Amino acid sequence: MRLLGWALVLLTVASLSSVLVVRQVLLNQLENRISAYLSQEVSEFRRLATGLNPATGQPFGADLPAIADTYLLRNEPQEGEVVLIFVDGRFYRSSVDPPYDLTRDAALTARWVALTTSTYGEVDGPPADARWLAVPVEIGDDVRGHFVVAQFSGEPRTEIDRAVRTMVLACALVIVVVAAGGYLAMGRALRPLQSMTETARDIEETDLSQRIVVTGSDEVADLGRTFNGMLGRLQGAFAAQRAFISDAGHELRTPITIVRGHLELMGDDPVERRETVALVTDELDRMNRMVDDLLMLARAEQPDFLRPEEVPVAPMMAEVYSKAAALGDRDWRLGPVAEVTLRADRQRLTQALMQLAQNAVQFTAPGDRVELSARAEHGRVLLAVEDTGIGIAPEDRERIFQRFARAEPGRQRAEGAGLGLAIVSAIAAAHGGTVAVDSIPDAGSTFTLVLPGGTLVLPGVGT
Repeated sequence: MRLLGWALVLLTVASLSSVLVVRQVLLNQLENRISAYLSQEVSEFRRLATGLNPATGQPFGADLPAIADTYLLRNEPQEGEVVLIFVDGRFYRSSVDPPYDLTRDAALTARWVALTTSTYGEVDGPPADARWLAVPVEIGDDVRGHFVVAQFSGEPRTEIDRAVRTMVLACALVIVVVAAGGYLAMGRALRPLQSMTETARDIEETDLSQRIVVTGSDEVADLGRTFNGMLGRLQGAFAAQRAFISDAGHELRTPITIVRGHLELMGDDPVERRETVALVTDELDRMNRMVDDLLMLARAEQPDFLRPEEVPVAPMMAEVYSKAAALGDRDWRLGPVAEVTLRADRQRLTQALMQLAQNAVQFTAPGDRVELSARAEHGRVLLAVEDTGIGIAPEDRERIFQRFARAEPGRQRAEGAGLGLAIVSAIAAAHGGTVAVDSIPDAGSTFTLVLPGGTLVLPGVGT
């Protein structure tokens, strides 16, 4: 209603302003037209006075009555126009019967016959509303009479006022139509906002499934779709948060229960106390690693998580290979490595690759092959860790990158809390990349960090 009210106020002001401007323009045109008529009558009278008397064929000379009679005989006044001729200070004749006899105004008549120069004037009604031009008629050096032409403007002004009233009525009708149409149009256009408000009021943390019904393609519809998208993201975030809290609580509750149970049952025997302390310390170390991993995942969402630099891939892969070879008794291999540089955080990439190597050790047996490689293709750098272990079931390939996720029950159980691959995925995402997995059950798996960018190193030239 406020939007519509302001629109109607602006429309009303604009309409009234345009009506006033049009009225003033019409009045100015009327005044100019009257002035032209008055000047034209005076010019015609002067031309006639210097001409010949049609009755005698001789110049009029000083015969002012003859000039007046001839002029009035030939004159065809405009509508509302009247010509008054005064001879020797007295009214002589007029062209037509005027709407109002101006000679009845003694003061005005006395003013006319006393003039010695051409003068414009006005008569403001009631009962008359006219503009006049009075010109003294000189014969020789003497003023013998006065020529007065007046134009009554009451009727033209009435027509202008009638036209203005019609315009006002038309504008009022337009305002009413705009008000009705605008109310309907704005109500329809802003209905999604009302629905959005109602939906926002009804939304609770436990139920983010409601959505706004959006139709059309205007800005409000775009806002509605954006709001629905935001609700979808919030729903996903809250679901992930609830799952994370549930999983974290479960994972942390187990070591706490173990620690508490052993401490409660711990006796005075020194050997038993040493065993209990060792077990409690191990569980506390596992909790500490879990908390560190959780903090790592939280920091992965911060803008300062990465410290990018130009990283030569080949030396980094050689370093990772040396570190990974100490993780377990496996057939460690360093496969093909592309000579490229990558703008990335070297420590974070090393951490991700070591996590993939640790994951490969957990799901392989002594003597199984684990190979690290790096290649560049289509503007991307692919860092891979391949093993010949037990592989991953197809239904687990998406789930294993979630927090606290592990392979299906019955398969070899990994150490840790199930946060390793989630950390790898977070590091890849922070670099603008992804993690891909290709696995065949009981044949092995290949985890690949797919990172954008990479510059080929030419021998002897540099990057």
